[in-house]
Amino acid sequence: MSAKIFPDELSARIRQTGMIAVLVLDDAEAAVPLAQALLAGGVDCIELTLRTPAALECVRRIRAGVPQMLVGVGTILTPEQVKEAAAAGAAFGVAPGLNPRTVQAAQAVGLPFAPGICTPSDIEHALELGCRLLKFFPSEPCGGLAYLRSIATPFAHLGVRYIPLGGVSAANAETYTREPLIHALGGSWLAPREAIQKRDWAAITKNAREATDIVKRARAGGTR
Repeated sequence: MSAKIFPDELSARIRQTGMIAVLVLDDAEAAVPLAQALLAGGVDCIELTLRTPAALECVRRIRAGVPQMLVGVGTILTPEQVKEAAAAGAAFGVAPGLNPRTVQAAQAVGLPFAPGICTPSDIEHALELGCRLLKFFPSEPCGGLAYLRSIATPFAHLGVRYIPLGGVSAANAETYTREPLIHALGGSWLAPREAIQKRDWAAITKNAREATDIVKRARAGGTR
């Protein structure tokens, strides 16, 4: 089994952008203008969730129409969805939890993968599967940064890093970003489903710009 499921170059790219826009897309026609709106605000990494029938088509359209955007797929729950995401051209995959069969399927097809964790046992299982970049979900309901620091301490020497999602917002994003454990943030507030449905691209660009500014400000503070 591979000792590393996330290539260094890709991990560094995600770390650099610092913010992953987490999207639920109902209409593939919105995919390209949405990606362009996010990119205009400085966000060049997205996670398209497999919660709608349009999701995989959106991956294909964004890859073709907005090649500057790094397109990942989220809410991957089964080995079959791993194969579908990889076939659609996903750059990486993300799951809300840790299913060993799903992680192993990602390894088999070469799809960089970040499983979800919320307990020390989850982290141990992820490490056993070769994962070092993990989704912390649901972050705020689990106890936020204080809780993450507590459960992450025994594994800190192994270089494990986290992408929190769930209750993360513009109000607390800077605090999260300043924490050395945090690799990047998952931001579902950047492009809310309602704003996408209304085609409010200006609002989405504004949110993306605000998120980008938060990351820059936090990292300029010298805590990382």
